[in-house]
This record gives sequence, structure tokens and C-alpha cells, in this order.
Amino acid sequence: IPTPGVAALVSSMRCDVGVMISASHNEYADNGIKIFGPDGIKLSDKQELEIEKLIDKKNIRLVQSEDLGRAKRIDDAGGRYIEYLKSRISSSLKLDGMKIVIDCANGAAYKVAPTILWELGAKVFPINVDPDGTNVNKNSGSTNTKNIISKVNEFNADIGIALDGDADRCIIIDEKGNTINGDRILAIISKYWVEKDKLNEKTVIGTIMSNQALEIYLKKEGLTFIRTDVGDKNIVEEMYKNKYILGGEPSGHIILGQYSTTGDGLLASLELLNIMKEKNEKLSNLSCLFTPYPQLLENYSIKGNILPEEVLLNAKDSLNKLRKDLLDKCRLIIRKSGTENKIRIMAESKNISYAKKAISNSIQILKDSSHEK
Repeated sequence: IPTPGVAALVSSMRCDVGVMISASHNEYADNGIKIFGPDGIKLSDKQELEIEKLIDKKNIRLVQSEDLGRAKRIDDAGGRYIEYLKSRISSSLKLDGMKIVIDCANGAAYKVAPTILWELGAKVFPINVDPDGTNVNKNSGSTNTKNIISKVNEFNADIGIALDGDADRCIIIDEKGNTINGDRILAIISKYWVEKDKLNEKTVIGTIMSNQALEIYLKKEGLTFIRTDVGDKNIVEEMYKNKYILGGEPSGHIILGQYSTTGDGLLASLELLNIMKEKNEKLSNLSCLFTPYPQLLENYSIKGNILPEEVLLNAKDSLNKLRKDLLDKCRLIIRKSGTENKIRIMAESKNISYAKKAISNSIQILKDSSHEK
């Protein structure tokens, strides 16, 4: 089942811990572990580091054989998660007459996603629903939307929903084939929740990667926008600390805090569908709330034995000078990947030429700092 399904069942089944084996939005070779506490919230970085220290100890103490637990398969886990989703959305939501393309990225939602949309009455066109253990996220899902865009056009669908491999994020395609990322999803939901007087503290949480145009739009609407570091767990931490209920990332992690404890691609998609049905509006009309500034993303792969942290430390002074030279012309974010041996670069500017220059200069600095020839 999807990652948010694990988070939901940990809490509802009163478990001590939930573990998800997942490559998230990457391909299968990057499989890792996501751990949830009994409250359904991901463990903090500090807690994860403590666990790693225990594992790395040479004299690690193992439990006695007689104290080992026993495994039990929950055969209806997918059904439980579907009912959990239905309990979070409007009871009046019916998708009769809607045509929906759903891209499951050959991942964890390959059964539950098409099923819940069909149960709600939609005509469903599922793609990438044949996982074989090695094809997760391969040329599919939220990180590769070329296929789903063509299918939305081919089937004349009302909406396309692209999940990633563990379905904790979604990217949406409107009926015209336009891509709606997490920033635009946040704008649509925040506007609707304000109209319904549901947006607690009139505050939305984003990250350093969120587009500046989203922040400007929200401020014009009288809403507060707070940025955190990248990662849905950082957003959740900020939300729970101050009882905010809406946050997300451009990549499609959307956290609806009054319904869920983590990013949930299906839940966010169902909330969008509910807004479309209630307002009787096409998605292209709902999503034109702001025009994003041009934003370029580039990955710099680390070669050899040097660590990303070392490269960034070596490059610190040169990158700070580059930021100073750019001043207010371009916003530049450079960080190490949390899942791959890469450094991620984001440049955002009203003038795309500044963004292109910032990207090329950053890559050259990183090359020089990693002593790459």
C-alpha cells in the first residue's frame, strides 16, 4: 500500500511503529526505509540518526529468540486505506461522468488508486499499473508526465493524476494537458478553504523550493506563507508545532493536516476533485491563480569518493559570492539530495536568462570544488 496508507494504519491499528520500504520518487535501486511512529508521523532526522548509531555499533545486542515477535499479514490493508480516504473526503463526492487518467508509476498505489476512483463513480483510465519490482517510477509517474499528458489528450479526460512510486505525492494534468504542480495545488486548496472558513490561522506552509509567485499570490489574498527546509517531514513539523493545516512542496507532497499526518497524493487529488465538482469548474479555470516565475532545476552528480557535504563546504565561499552577484535578480538554492549522491540546484528568476546563468555558474563551481577534471 502507499506510504500514507502505512501512516494511517499505524495510528488506526494502534501499532508501535510503521515501516515503508520505498524508493519514493526514484527508481528501485534507491530503495530505502521510511519509519513512522505510533502517531503516524515520520521519525525526525535526530531519531533516525540515533537508530543508525545503534545499528552501526559492533556490539549491538539482539533480542532473545523467545522474545521475537510474529508476522501476520493484513490481507485487507488496501481496503482499509480506501475506507480511510473516503472518511476524510466529503460524503457527497461523486465522480459520475468524470474521465480520469491515473498514473500509478508501477508503484504502491497500482491497486488502490484506480479502485477508489472507480468506486466513487469515475470512468478510470489506469496506466503504469504493472509493477515487477524493478520498473517503479521508470519513465512514469509524477517525475515523468509525458505519457500521462498524451493519455489525457487521447481519452479527452477531465483530469490526469500522476502519483510517484509510494504515492505520497501527486502532479496533476488539467483537461488541456497543462501540468499543475504542488504550488498550484496549494493555491487552489487554500482559496477554497478560505471560502469555506476552514484554513486555520490563514497560513500555508511551503519550502525554500516554493515559487516566489505563490508567496506573492497568497499575500495578496491576505494569507501568511512560511517556508521550511525541503522535505515533507519539515513541513509537518512546522504545521504540528503551530496547528497549521495546509502545507506542501512543488514536487507534489501535499499535507492536509486536518485529515492526514503526512503527504498523500491520493488524498490531495480527491480534495481537488471535490473542489472541481462543487464549483462545477474545469481544472484549467481553477488553477490560473498566478503565473509562476521561470524555475530551472539541475542535478550535479558526485563522482569518486568525495561526499556532497565536502563539495558544498569547498564551494561555500564561491557560491556565496555568486549569490551576492545575483542580488535580487535570481533566487538560487543549492542543497544535497536526501535520496541520491547528488547536489540539487534550483534557480528562479523573472528573467530566465539569469536563471540559466546561475545554473551554469553553479555547476562550474561545484566541478571545481570536487576537483573534477
